[in-house]
Amino acid sequence: MRRGEIVTAFILAALSIYMMWKSTELDIGYATGVGPGGGSWPFWLSAVMLICTGCIAYNWARRSSPPSQSDEPVLDAEGLRMLIQVGGGIIGFVGLTSIISIYGAMALFLFYYVRILGRHSLALSLAITLLTPTIFFFFFEGLMRITLPKGLSFTDPFFNVLYDLIY
Repeated sequence: MRRGEIVTAFILAALSIYMMWKSTELDIGYATGVGPGGGSWPFWLSAVMLICTGCIAYNWARRSSPPSQSDEPVLDAEGLRMLIQVGGGIIGFVGLTSIISIYGAMALFLFYYVRILGRHSLALSLAITLLTPTIFFFFFEGLMRITLPKGLSFTDPFFNVLYDLIY
């Protein structure tokens, strides 16, 4: 577990640095009247992730986190089963994005994760499944003016209703 924690922190730090470097190919500043440049969000999110991996490495070196004190394996049978279930859900999410839109795929993944894997109530599962993609839609499409993948044309009527609320 101890080795797994620092290896994961190192990999995430390397990915953070790469994403920060790659996002500078686009403008990372803020243009008045236009908004943040195309690389702004990826850059700053990667920077925050890099800071977090630094905190993980610091706690690892001090042996102050439970994983940094453990000699147990990183994945036991239950952990491997959960990794496969969540990883399969994420693969499904990515695969469905170009078909039913990122919002539809997000809703299906959330329902799968909250209701099926998490075994939460149907009411809570439906609330999260419907509210989260809707909030993301208004945040990205309305506030940030960033269009995310909408999938095939059969999803257009749903988005047209939401666009009417924005514009």
